[in-house]
Amino acid sequence: MLFNSVQFLLFFIVVTLAYYSLRGNLRWLLLLLASCYFYLVFKPIYILILFATIVIDYFAGIWIASAEGTKRKWLLVISIFTNVGILAVFKYFDFFAESFNAVSWKVGLEWSLPILKHLNPDLVLPIGLSFHTFQAMSYTIEVYRGNQQAERHFGIYALYVMFYPQLVAGPIERPQNVLHQFHENHAYDWENIKAGLTRMAFGLFKKAVIADRLALMAGPAYLDPQHHNGLTLLVATFFYTFRIYCDFSGYSDIALGAAQVMGFNLMENFRTPYFSKSIAEFWGRWHISLSTWFRDYLYIPLGGNRVGEGRAYLNRFIVFLASGLWHGASWNFIIWGGLHGSYLVAASIRDKYLKRWNITLPKATWYLYLQTAITFLLVMLTWVFFAVGDNPKLTVGEEVRHSFIILKKMTQLSFHEPLQAALNNVEMWFSVGLILLLLIKEHYILHIPTRKNVVFWTVFVTVSVLTYFFGVFDSNQFIYFQF
Repeated sequence: MLFNSVQFLLFFIVVTLAYYSLRGNLRWLLLLLASCYFYLVFKPIYILILFATIVIDYFAGIWIASAEGTKRKWLLVISIFTNVGILAVFKYFDFFAESFNAVSWKVGLEWSLPILKHLNPDLVLPIGLSFHTFQAMSYTIEVYRGNQQAERHFGIYALYVMFYPQLVAGPIERPQNVLHQFHENHAYDWENIKAGLTRMAFGLFKKAVIADRLALMAGPAYLDPQHHNGLTLLVATFFYTFRIYCDFSGYSDIALGAAQVMGFNLMENFRTPYFSKSIAEFWGRWHISLSTWFRDYLYIPLGGNRVGEGRAYLNRFIVFLASGLWHGASWNFIIWGGLHGSYLVAASIRDKYLKRWNITLPKATWYLYLQTAITFLLVMLTWVFFAVGDNPKLTVGEEVRHSFIILKKMTQLSFHEPLQAALNNVEMWFSVGLILLLLIKEHYILHIPTRKNVVFWTVFVTVSVLTYFFGVFDSNQFIYFQF
């Protein structure tokens, strides 16, 4: 069920009204049943996979909490192995099999691994599998570390994994933040409802009006880069940079807003990332729930920056390679993660020598703007690999070639070339205006004050009407749903 659909609007209204009409234990049961229905709409059979991991991790949490010594560690290992194993089969088996087969054929060997999607064309990646896998893993890890008591209420634990606002695309919640909220009785709060609805309205505006409109330009150019010139591909890359932000942050806004309407507080996932002055700052503002997950459960266990200098650099690089692979089973996503890891390592080495040579960077406003512009440009270039890796029609290896074709053409662009846009001039400038509106709104008015009812109704109705008239409603799926 897509957030940008009439079906979800009706679902949200019915579930919210029913939630506030019930009391006590009936509330968690309603939310669990509603979340199951929400997931069943996508592909019903895959709820069995989700249910199996819920059962395994529920009992694993209880057993870990009561076990001692090495038994606790082995229970955690079994839980993690099960979760990662399911994710690996559905998301990565074909990728590694195709990569192995390609190498095998090149060196003249006749060995080959079976491709699951060829054996069963109906076998697809369960929607949101990476998100709820990581959320389930965070629960058992926190129980193992002693930071979270094992949840004995099976229904509440199942709801923690399946809570519909953040089920398929996050944010990836920690048990300490969410589990206790499902035990609480949230009273009707008009202020919470106003703030949540306003956030949902702006989230849908980001998705339907900005992201899906920018996709009309970025999509065709990236599907066929050989027949588009450098200027067109540069504009498409610029548009995609804002498209993916509005698509994903728009989803997060709707998710957080829907939860807030019912009194639940989910963690922030974005904080104006394109205003970052460094790549490190960018990752403190972009997909925060994932970046902190990798920090706490991979980077720090690897030794973080407490080890030698070279090992610390390697740890950062490993984390971003893993982050790239988490996003998708494609060499492009691995390259995307590797580039961000390289940026961070290069910045650390630069800072080391600046300190050694006693060089202080200027703090003038113009230099801060320059840092922001350079960071934005570096991030934008990496989106080339991400966008092409997002194309399911390309085979292993083809996406890498497409990416370098795009980058090569962009370096050879001429502003005398015609812009081969799928949008006319009015729509192009309208899209640019939407990007400027987004930047101004998020820089100066990050949160709309809605305490006065007249302000709430004015903003909510205005944004809703603008979304209705200017939105692109062709059932475009959110980009991160496939992860």
